[in-house]
Amino acid sequence: MSFSKPGFLIPRRSVEGHEAEWVKSFDPPQASPPTPELLNPTNPVPAFVAATVRGATNAIPNTERIYLMHGTDLSMWDGKKLEFYLIGNPDVPAAKNGTFPGPTIRVPRGVVFHAHVEGHGQTPHTIHWHGIEPTAMNDGVGHTSMDLGEYTYQWQPNHIGSYFYHCHRNTLQHFDFGLYGFLIVEPPDAFDPTDGKNIGGYPRRTAANLNDFPEFPGFIGGTLESGDPVAMTVPYDVEALWVIDDIDSVWREQASHAHQTFAKHGNRPGVDDRFRENDSGKYDFFAFHDYNPNYFVVTGVNFPGRLGSTASIKPGISLPADLNSGVKGMQISIAAKVDQTILVRILCAAYTKIKVSFPVDVVVIAVDGRALGVPPFGKYNHPYTHPVGTPIEMSTAQRIDVLIRAKQPIDGFAQVEYRHHLSDAFLFNGRIPIQIK
Repeated sequence: MSFSKPGFLIPRRSVEGHEAEWVKSFDPPQASPPTPELLNPTNPVPAFVAATVRGATNAIPNTERIYLMHGTDLSMWDGKKLEFYLIGNPDVPAAKNGTFPGPTIRVPRGVVFHAHVEGHGQTPHTIHWHGIEPTAMNDGVGHTSMDLGEYTYQWQPNHIGSYFYHCHRNTLQHFDFGLYGFLIVEPPDAFDPTDGKNIGGYPRRTAANLNDFPEFPGFIGGTLESGDPVAMTVPYDVEALWVIDDIDSVWREQASHAHQTFAKHGNRPGVDDRFRENDSGKYDFFAFHDYNPNYFVVTGVNFPGRLGSTASIKPGISLPADLNSGVKGMQISIAAKVDQTILVRILCAAYTKIKVSFPVDVVVIAVDGRALGVPPFGKYNHPYTHPVGTPIEMSTAQRIDVLIRAKQPIDGFAQVEYRHHLSDAFLFNGRIPIQIK
């Protein structure tokens, strides 16, 4: 249209009845597009979960089912209830109504992965597979792929490592409110029972280049081109998952209604939408312009302490197999034995600055889903030893994998220091038990 000559107005038809063509613009979406070039899924994990987890099903063969929900109150350590948006899996009873964080998805490298995702409630959602490299339609970045509705995401993982999945619609709010889960890409044979291993337990393997670290037994070198499913991997006996997060209770109280940050669209999306229509009445517009967390968690477990203090979670906390793709024994608090190889997967889901330190030397083997020194990246980086007590600094969405192999018993704590993202002021120190006997 011409603003200098209003008479030259391009007529626009109503989108009523054509919602699928505008699926990115409706709140909630009225339709979802089909997955382009849909292949048959080959992921064995949903069938394994159905066979090993009590009451679990695999309603769509070889396919993860994911519900994106909102409006659930969870209690903090002091009894205060705050609103969360949750990710659920309707095929697993323990995850049917959603969990925080969402269920951990494990998938072998190289399979065709499908996730049938539904957005529940009145809020559009997406899933972004953070660190995975799918096609644009399956990348799940809001406004550049689609908001759903429902949709079957499709991709094929190429690199063994630590990733995560999260809603990318109104990301600032939805990610902070809990719409995320951990994603682990494992070796191609991780769920293959033909070699007699216990595919639902430990030891397991992850990608690494440990040519310079002979203290970790069982490392297999070789080349990825050889076709060996465990080339450039190392076994680990104990696995811990630390998802570091923080919560601003004011955000939850001031923006408890899902529509407060969304436009109300008319018949011409982008032309006659009314972004600030929620700027009055019961649900006043909230801009998320300031962030000051006062609750602190690790993998959904509250550090039981107030702002400015130091607090520890209890020993012996682990993730049930129901929420870990059927694999038993993933830990949060670490309990291990001398001369066992411990893999700690760390995800920074906090909006503040994070510093993580250990009571023992650790070897950093992977950053952001890529194993250091493993081809094709071997010319550009390498694993390294991080000294005891020296902080590892992390920012939002970063992942770091470290290995521990202690020669002496340890009864101590890893420290998670939270500092304000603008002022760098100290906020909280959380302690995670590490007991090696």
